[in-house]
Amino acid sequence: MIIDDVHKDIRKNRKKKRVGRGPGSGHGKTSGRGHKGFYSRAGSSRRTGFAGGTTPLFMRVAKRGFSNAKYRLKVAAVNVSSLEVFDGGTEITPEFLKEKGFTNGPFDVVKILGDGELTKKLTVKAHRFSASARQKIEAAGGTVVEVERTKAESKRSRGVSAAMAAAGETVSGAAGSAAHAAAGVVSRAAKAVSDAAESVKETLTGDDDSADADESVDK
Repeated sequence: MIIDDVHKDIRKNRKKKRVGRGPGSGHGKTSGRGHKGFYSRAGSSRRTGFAGGTTPLFMRVAKRGFSNAKYRLKVAAVNVSSLEVFDGGTEITPEFLKEKGFTNGPFDVVKILGDGELTKKLTVKAHRFSASARQKIEAAGGTVVEVERTKAESKRSRGVSAAMAAAGETVSGAAGSAAHAAAGVVSRAAKAVSDAAESVKETLTGDDDSADADESVDK
């Protein structure tokens, strides 16, 4: 390796290529697009994987199995050595760690790992603990508390957004209201049928009484 070549042709702030500025620039006339054809026109583009009309490679390759990567949980790992900065007696929760910046980006569960040493007596609440982390926290006089994931966290990890969950609850409520209304209509219809049957029964009973009265008068 030649030391002088280490930074050769490495430009930190490369200037934008200026096209259509005459033949002396090297990018004049057709501006690097060539003569005629689809790709010389404005607005031309090529989608990823396009193979000129033949069957693309990703369609020719056999596909087997499945992946649950969409549904796997994103774990935020925090080592016990990172907890050493807190004062003794502090209660540490996933929300507290997120507020203090110990988790990077969104997560589904927090797992405490056992790398490093811990001398402070802390109450640590998290979704998961490694065996060594649990041992070190308890050896320092602290308390280990495993917390359950909330319903909202479970929905988020399954790829269901809050809006979709709200929409689902709305649809469910609408369906429940519709079912309740339908049940009311059926109940009212059944009551009307029952009333009509009672009315017919009373009419028939009245006719029988009238017939008995006529027979007694004839006698």
